[in-house]
Amino acid sequence: MRRCTDHRLSRRNLLTVGAVGGLGLTLTDFFRMRSARADQKFYESKEGTAKSVIYIFLPGGLAQQESFDPKPYAPLEYRGPLKSIATKLTGVRFSELFPQTASVADKLTVINSMTHGEAAHERGVHNMFTGYRPSPALQYPSIGSVVSHEFGPRNDLPPYVFVPNQPNTFAGTGYLSSSFAGFSIGSDPAAKDYKVRDLQLPDGVDTKRFQKRRRVLDIVNDHFRQKEKSDSLDSMDTFYQRAYSLISSEKARLAFDISKEDDKLRKAYGRNPAGARMLLARRLVEAGVRFVTLTYGGWDHHDKIENRIRSQVPPFDQAYAALIRDLDQRGLLDSTLVVVASEFGRTPKINATAGRDHWPKVFSTLMAGGGIKRGQVYGKSNATAAEPADNPMSIENWATTLYKCIGINADKELMAPGDRPIEIVNGGKVCKDLLA
Repeated sequence: MRRCTDHRLSRRNLLTVGAVGGLGLTLTDFFRMRSARADQKFYESKEGTAKSVIYIFLPGGLAQQESFDPKPYAPLEYRGPLKSIATKLTGVRFSELFPQTASVADKLTVINSMTHGEAAHERGVHNMFTGYRPSPALQYPSIGSVVSHEFGPRNDLPPYVFVPNQPNTFAGTGYLSSSFAGFSIGSDPAAKDYKVRDLQLPDGVDTKRFQKRRRVLDIVNDHFRQKEKSDSLDSMDTFYQRAYSLISSEKARLAFDISKEDDKLRKAYGRNPAGARMLLARRLVEAGVRFVTLTYGGWDHHDKIENRIRSQVPPFDQAYAALIRDLDQRGLLDSTLVVVASEFGRTPKINATAGRDHWPKVFSTLMAGGGIKRGQVYGKSNATAAEPADNPMSIENWATTLYKCIGINADKELMAPGDRPIEIVNGGKVCKDLLA
C-alpha cells in the first residue's frame, strides 16, 4: 500500500484514536487481523465446553510440598516446616495454609505429576504459556493469543486480557500478529486509584465530543478509501471500529469495574490484590472475555520458605476458593476453565538457607470447570516429591488437553513467518482422564 508520508497530516496520523480522540493507539493494536489467510481461518475452531479461561499464574515456582502435594511421612528435611490438612476428597491432603482450597477440592482436578526439564525461570515460563519447549529458531504464541486468533472478540470485549499487566514475553503473540496480543488493564484492581487505561475519555472530551471526532475520522477514511482503492484500508477500518466499540460500550466498561460488586462478595474474595484480581477475572469472563491471564505473588523461595509462603498463601487461598464457589453458584464453572500453574516446583530437600531451589522434574497444577472432571487427583509424585511415581503429565499433553476443553484442535497448523506451518502443539495427546 502506498504510504502518505509527505503530508503534514497524513492518513497514518489521522487513523489513530489518539489523533482524533486523544486516546492513544493501544486498543486498536488488539484488533488487527493478520492476512487474508488468517481471516479465512479465523472461525474454523468451534467453542468447546470452556467458553472462557482464567489462567492464574504464580510466578517463581510454587513448592509442591508446601501446597498441593505435601509429604507428611517424609523425613523433616523433605517434608518441610508445614503441616498438612484433610480436603473434601478422601485421603487427599493439602498444605495447612490452604484450608479454603481444601474445602472446594471436590470441584477441582489436582495434577501432582506435571513434569518438564527446564530449571531456568524463563524456559519454564515459556513451557507453561505456550505448550512448547523453547526454541532459538522461533518464538511461539501464548495459549491466550492462540485463543484470540481462533475465536476473536465477543461482546465488544478484547478476547485476551492481562490482569494487571503482561507478565512475561511468553504471554505474547510469538510468531502471530500483534493483533492477537492481550489487553493490559494497566493497574492493580486492588488499588484505590484503579482505572483501566484507554477506557476513559480524556479530560475535556465528553461523549458528544468523542462522537464528533469519530465522525471526522470517518470522513478522512472515506476520502482515502476513494483515493487509494485499497482493500487494506477496509481492514484498518475494522480494527478501529472494534476499538471504538470497546470505548463506547457501557457494558464493556462495566465489566472492568469491580466497584459495582456487592461489598459482601468483595470481602469474600478479599480486599487485596489476590481477591481483587480474581473478582475482576470473574467479571470479565462473565461479560464475554475469552481468556484472562492473572498473576499473583512471587514464589521463588530459595530462602526462608516458611515465612514467605505464610505471608502469600492466605490471600490466594481465600480468593481462589471464593472464585470457584462464585463461578459455581452463578452456573459459570462448567463453562469456565480455571487453571492455577507455576513454571516449575521446588527441590525435594530443604536447602541450607531454609528454602527450596528450582525443580522441574515434578510439580503441581490445578484445573477446574470448563470440561474438567471434578474431585480427583491425577498422577502422583514419589515419597519425597522428587519425580513422578505414575502418570507423568507432559507440557504437550497438558496444553493439548487444555485446548481440547476450549474447542481448539492442537494439531491444527498456524502459519509462521515464511509461510511455515507450525502445529499449535507439537506431539501432544488429550488426557481423557482429566475430562468430565
